[in-house]
Amino acid sequence: MSRNATSSVSPPSAKAAGLLPFPAVSIFACAALALLAGCQKQEAADKKLPVMVRTETVATSDYAPRTSLTGVIAARTLNNLSFRVGGRVAERLVDVGQHVDQGTVLARIDPQEQESDLRSAQADLDAAQAQLTQAAATFERQKTLLAQGFTTRRDYDAADQALKVAQGSVDAAQSALANAQQNLSFTELKAGAAGVITARQVETGQVVQAAQTIFTVAEDGDRDAVFNVEETLVAKTPPSPAVTITLLSDPQIRATGKVREISPAVDPASGAIRVKVAIPDTPAGMPLGAAVIGSVSAKPAKAVLLPWQALTSSAGKPAVWIVDPATKAVTTAPVEVLAFDSGTVVIANGLNEGQSVVTSGGQLLSPGQTVEISGAAQ
Repeated sequence: MSRNATSSVSPPSAKAAGLLPFPAVSIFACAALALLAGCQKQEAADKKLPVMVRTETVATSDYAPRTSLTGVIAARTLNNLSFRVGGRVAERLVDVGQHVDQGTVLARIDPQEQESDLRSAQADLDAAQAQLTQAAATFERQKTLLAQGFTTRRDYDAADQALKVAQGSVDAAQSALANAQQNLSFTELKAGAAGVITARQVETGQVVQAAQTIFTVAEDGDRDAVFNVEETLVAKTPPSPAVTITLLSDPQIRATGKVREISPAVDPASGAIRVKVAIPDTPAGMPLGAAVIGSVSAKPAKAVLLPWQALTSSAGKPAVWIVDPATKAVTTAPVEVLAFDSGTVVIANGLNEGQSVVTSGGQLLSPGQTVEISGAAQ
């Protein structure tokens, strides 16, 4: 065979061998990798770790909310002092805030009119006594003459009657004199009991009428703490509660009192009910007008106390997360809130004894989600 007859053999083509071009292989590889990555992400999502939370077992207890209000120290007895006779005030001897003892003269009115009445009553008594002396002498003379038969029975009886009339006139004059003396003593206004002057309504030179209030005196002794209390709080408070009274300026000064008086009507100005709390053996550090804080516990009620972090919202209403002990899945439970305290929420209804409530980590939860309880045995 000649050299020219020899032909060269060319390599088989890629299409003939059933192979794909290089670009197609690259695209196929990328698609496979993307599909594999998506499956891995889905698998990782399906195997997402549970949320770590803290829980608390529901237990009911007696909850007695404690209410504190601000009030003032007031006198238990206030005396409005006034003159028993009218006249012009000649002298005022005390002022507001001054302490006075029993019998201390507080003010005087001009006694000129009362002194004139006293002199007139004394003159009437002197005249009546003179007439009595004359009538007594006449009666004794008639008595002697009647025994001797030198007078008549009629004259004797007339003398006896004149003596009795004269004696009555003396008695009336003596009573008028005593009244005049008493009216003269009424020109001095005296304190009926030891206390502090809290109000004054007159000045020297002013003309006053009988029974017009001149001074108001807060008597010494046990004090009251006066509070303006809302009607709802009065209704929820147990009868005769013990009230802790604390001085606002010095909390170290405190006392225990009992409700002495509850106003039967609501004050139209404040819309509250005035309550007076008696403070036996009132401390000396609680003067009149001092601001105090009164604290009292309301009627106990069955409730569940939880940390405030346990509270969430469901459909715009208060709720908490409940953990199913079998599946560890969480669901929301609507609750009724009774009160909020410092760091605590008080639940009245919606929970049962023994339920497990999420108290920390609830902000990351959704209904049906599985959780892991912090501190639980693995």
